[in-house]
Amino acid sequence: MVKPTKVTNSIRAVREAAGMTQADLARRVGVTRQTLIAIEQGRYSPTLELAFQLSRAFGVGLDDLFDYPEQ
Repeated sequence: MVKPTKVTNSIRAVREAAGMTQADLARRVGVTRQTLIAIEQGRYSPTLELAFQLSRAFGVGLDDLFDYPEQ
């Protein structure tokens, strides 16, 4: 049986490097802080629209925030 591949992200590291709090980023992209926490911890994958909003909030590409490893 093949183990499912999981999308990972570096949002927390990028956010901290930018000096933003979770509340700052959540407000900027229009989600709750709890949603952002779940995304950072990998418990929730954002919609494509939210993924773009997150990448634009930092001025980086999607592949700088998200990784979908090959099997």
